[in-house]
Amino acid sequence: MPRPIRPRNVIRIGPVQVATYYDGRGRERHTAACTAPRCGFSADYDSRAAAEIAARTHRCTIR
Repeated sequence: MPRPIRPRNVIRIGPVQVATYYDGRGRERHTAACTAPRCGFSADYDSRAAAEIAARTHRCTIR
């Protein structure tokens, strides 16, 4: 059974949350995920800056 992801350093930019976590291989990863209903946007990035840029430029397609 895989280990659960334990996010740390979580911030919110609009409806998008950006968090840092360690993947199964021990590498630091960064994720951006939209919390708006029915949006479904989420992506993993190698750098925190890339995840924050994605959060700032994200536009939900569902209105």
